[in-house]
Amino acid sequence: MTTSPLFSAIGAVFVPVQHIEAARDWYCRLLGIPANQDILFGHLYCIPMQNGLTLILDSKIFSEKSPSDAPLFHFNTQDIEAAYRYFQENGVELVSAIENGHWFTFRDPDHNLLMGMQMLTAGTEKKGEHS
Repeated sequence: MTTSPLFSAIGAVFVPVQHIEAARDWYCRLLGIPANQDILFGHLYCIPMQNGLTLILDSKIFSEKSPSDAPLFHFNTQDIEAAYRYFQENGVELVSAIENGHWFTFRDPDHNLLMGMQMLTAGTEKKGEHS
C-alpha cells in the first residue's frame, strides 16, 4: 500500500473519568453547553466540539493510578485572561498561572491535567504581551 488509509485528523479524544454523570455535568458546565446527550452503554458521554472533534468521557477506562504530569489536551480560547477568571470563579482547580501570556493548566475533578490555550493567528500579538 503506497498511501495511508487514515485521515490526518483526530476524530475523538478519550478522557478517563470516575463517575460519568458528575464528569458530564462538570465538562458541560465548563464549556457552557447543555448536558443533553445520552450516556452510552452506561459509561460513555460524547461531547461534540466546534472543530469536529468529539470529547469522549469514559468511566470504563478510569484507573486509580496517578494522573499524567503532562496535559492530555488543551481547550482553545480567544481570551486567556477571561478564561482564567472564568475558571477561578467556577472553582476549577488551577495548577498554574497564565504562562507566557497564552496558556495555563488545570485539573478536572478526576485529576486529569488539562490546558487552556490562547489561539493566535498570523500577525496577532499575544494578549498581555507588551512591545
